[in-house]
Amino acid sequence: MSKEMKSVFILLLTAAIWGFAFVAQRIGMDHMGAFTFNGIRFALGSISLLPVIYFFSKKSDNDKEEKIDADLNTTISSGIIAGIILFIAASLQQVGLIYTTAGKAGFITSLYIVLVPILGIFLKQKTHYTTWIGAITAVIGLYFLSINENFTVELGDFLEIIGAFFWAGHIQLIDKFVKKVDAIKLSCVQFAACAVLSLITAFIFEDVDFSGIQSALVPILYGGIMSAGVAYTLQAVGQKYAKPSHAAIALSMEAVFAAIGGIILLQETLPVKGYFGCALMLAGMLITQAENIKHS
Repeated sequence: MSKEMKSVFILLLTAAIWGFAFVAQRIGMDHMGAFTFNGIRFALGSISLLPVIYFFSKKSDNDKEEKIDADLNTTISSGIIAGIILFIAASLQQVGLIYTTAGKAGFITSLYIVLVPILGIFLKQKTHYTTWIGAITAVIGLYFLSINENFTVELGDFLEIIGAFFWAGHIQLIDKFVKKVDAIKLSCVQFAACAVLSLITAFIFEDVDFSGIQSALVPILYGGIMSAGVAYTLQAVGQKYAKPSHAAIALSMEAVFAAIGGIILLQETLPVKGYFGCALMLAGMLITQAENIKHS
């Protein structure tokens, strides 16, 4: 199996963790504000990576101190930039959910799978035609999976549309940064930056209720350690050998896993067109990877 295909499977696992985190996120939001939830979960995500970083640093060669300092500076600067974009994207998504339905938010946010290859054109990245066919197929699938009502441009929809551009930009940034710095250290720094910005915003605009935090402890732990600490790191590792456009398609499968999580954990049901949408998204994944499968 090629490195590209292995990366795609890693990104699919990432999408699964994020998809099931949708259930935790819905429960957690019943007890606290959007910025409070994001702030705590990304702080936990950053902290959860410190033992991993320590373990791997003990096994590395520390003789070249100048190179280490240079790498540290690059990691911190790259992490802060990625963290700012992550904060904007995650905040727009969470706040947008207050003013729009989950179905609309899911569809609009997933527009990043189309925006990523479009942004790639401006970055002079080659995009195979199968990627475009797969992206279009996946977007159609997302429509059948996520949209249950008439599409109208309201405040929440507008925030989600803006957020989709930032999610696409975040994928492109991660693709660029992981080629220069350690993926785990990058994730730790970007989570910390996102957490600080989220918590500052929370204390300014929200009523931070510690009893609410205690009531949502399990969703917060899952959102922090699994959805942030594990999944975003898997994203960074997976994107080392996956093209940004392919990564976007794989990560868009989050919507399918979210639907599965809703069925299993929240006893939600999907209409027939929802299952049809899942099938189209899977087809889009296979079409996108057709060129890699042919050469593997």
